[in-house]
Amino acid sequence: MKALSLTPDEGARKLLGRAIGELSPEEAVVIQRIIERESISRDLSRRDGDMTFGQRLADRVAAVGGSWSFIIAFGLILAAWVGLNTVGLARIGEKAFDPYPFIFLNLMLSMLAAIQAPIIMMSQNRQSEKDREAARHDYEVNLKAELEIMRLHEKLDALRDRDLAAMMKQQIELLEEIREGRRAPGT
Repeated sequence: MKALSLTPDEGARKLLGRAIGELSPEEAVVIQRIIERESISRDLSRRDGDMTFGQRLADRVAAVGGSWSFIIAFGLILAAWVGLNTVGLARIGEKAFDPYPFIFLNLMLSMLAAIQAPIIMMSQNRQSEKDREAARHDYEVNLKAELEIMRLHEKLDALRDRDLAAMMKQQIELLEEIREGRRAPGT
């Protein structure tokens, strides 16, 4: 499409009532896109393909570690560990490899938590950044839509005013003709 014949500063003053330097970066992008008549919408989910191996791994660990399947399986493993070390091995006459108070189990759980927590935090931080970017994008799209609607209202008002002026001119001409007697009322 053809760009508008406005400078970014003129567009900012006309559409938002402020100079381009007073606008936030998001607002400046919207003004530029309006002037250039470019779309502002974009698919934010396509950026997931740019993730590093570590980011994909962190997301996968967070997905597995935060699932009911993991919680249930982990609960069953803990119950089996405790059962094996308290009752199971004693029945067959073997000594428990991790007797009560399960010091080795506590060590394993602490190590798992120490590794899993930062990985999940990395995934959550990345998700928070994606959410912030989505919010910025939503703001830009909404602002552009609002400004475009305002422009359409201005155009409709101008058309209505022009049509109203034309009708008023026509009525004045008719009234003058009636007054001068050139036309009978109702014809």
